[in-house]
Amino acid sequence: MPLLGWCALTARASVGEQRARLPPPAACADAIEGVWRSYGYNPDRGAWSRFTLTIERQSGSSSALKGTIHNEGWKGDESTLQPPVCTGRTHFEVSMDARGSFQGSTVVFFGVGDWRMDELHCGGESFGYSLDRFTGQLDGELQEFQSVNNDGDQAINVPTVFRRTRCISDALEPKAVVPPPFQPSVGCGFW
Repeated sequence: MPLLGWCALTARASVGEQRARLPPPAACADAIEGVWRSYGYNPDRGAWSRFTLTIERQSGSSSALKGTIHNEGWKGDESTLQPPVCTGRTHFEVSMDARGSFQGSTVVFFGVGDWRMDELHCGGESFGYSLDRFTGQLDGELQEFQSVNNDGDQAINVPTVFRRTRCISDALEPKAVVPPPFQPSVGCGFW
């Protein structure tokens, strides 16, 4: 797949639109540990992705991270805010072990090893999956990880905003919020 031009990135959901789809933030004692979620649409591929990063500190290191990356993805247009009833369109869940680092406010978190198909809800075609790599800045005030995803394949510099929705020690998930309709941004701004 050819590298997308800079202006093509603006056709994806803006950071504000991604934020509006996410549950309220959770403030935790540790700056980076927790469960981080994103919810975005890529019109170039006609696909939605809900990523969940579970991030913990690596024992014995001040900067090393470990955890998992989970992606629930489905095909649809910008109005398909939730995975559709199985009508032949792809809907899947994959996960991978992850490693990373956290220094200052810079976070790098990436899949390692192989990806796993957790569930193929819909669409029987076989497909591959490229390991995700999120790099960006942590905003502690907003409890957000403002990143770009580079998987070396279909996701090249895709802006992805994560919000921390749960601390590692919390047992309960926050209540879901109804996402707003997708409204494409105008112009060539990145964030």
